[in-house]
Amino acid sequence: MDTIDNMRAFLAVVRAGSFSAAARNLDTVPSVISKKVNRLEDQIGAPLFIRSTRKLELTETGEQVHPRFLAIVAEVTDAFADLRAHASPMGGTLRIKCPTTLCVLHFGRIITEFQAAHPEARIDLVLMDRSVNPMEEGFDIAIGAIPTSYPNVEATPLCPYPRSTVASPGYLAQAGELSHPRHLLNHHCLTFHPIGSNWVFEGKQGPVSVEINSHFSVNDSQVLVEAALADLGVAVVADYLARVHVERGSLNRVLTDYAIPDLWISAWVPVQRAKDPLVMAMCDWLRNAVQPEAPWDREWARRGAEGAATSAAAPLLTSR
Repeated sequence: MDTIDNMRAFLAVVRAGSFSAAARNLDTVPSVISKKVNRLEDQIGAPLFIRSTRKLELTETGEQVHPRFLAIVAEVTDAFADLRAHASPMGGTLRIKCPTTLCVLHFGRIITEFQAAHPEARIDLVLMDRSVNPMEEGFDIAIGAIPTSYPNVEATPLCPYPRSTVASPGYLAQAGELSHPRHLLNHHCLTFHPIGSNWVFEGKQGPVSVEINSHFSVNDSQVLVEAALADLGVAVVADYLARVHVERGSLNRVLTDYAIPDLWISAWVPVQRAKDPLVMAMCDWLRNAVQPEAPWDREWARRGAEGAATSAAAPLLTSR
């Protein structure tokens, strides 16, 4: 399995374009990635990369082995899946990637409920906010909302992920005009790493794209909301995270004539794993948990109903 891990490290470097970027993507350090690639080069007897201070390029050998290593890693993953499925349809380990805030607030509960319902299954859940290629990085399922397309990876749509543009009253009180997306060029903007600094809005005349200057950037949605609450600037955040603060008046929706297009939360699965009974069961479980109504919408409706019931009961309690 060390050789397969070394192949995965090589594939991660090819995809990321550098050893340091591959290390960040795999939550390790560049020296570990470099050692794994060096071992692979020793086994092959030829260098895989042309290393220079300016850029990293594949050697002729690297070009030749890249598609073969992709197929080998996928085949090994598939073989273990078949063995697990033969032993027990719900046995084996599911390695799942999920964004941090989304997992902590909602999907973590959904996934742990699956584990409780299928005790013979084992779950390896990794919280990560960037988009990943599950086939290259060894995940059975990668949950996320960032639109991506990878070869030999299937996407199972789960539920829409609406977003809102918000800022605090404190920030807006001292900031300049903000009636059109182009005004963002004169504002402090707070960005989410996976989305980047190109913000696209839908206006009455069509889409409007703005390359903003980031004043504060982070890779966690909850921290992004906290930054907006701290009067740091304008942010595009998940609507379900903004709602309660908008209701309390601690955040305002801005640019309401220019909607941020919804994203979709999806489960990305390598095609070789798509028919695995355990993977299929988890994808069905996730879909059933978020359809026809997303969990944050259900919770919001429940809170509204509880608030209405409390308000209705208040006069009765007072009269006593």
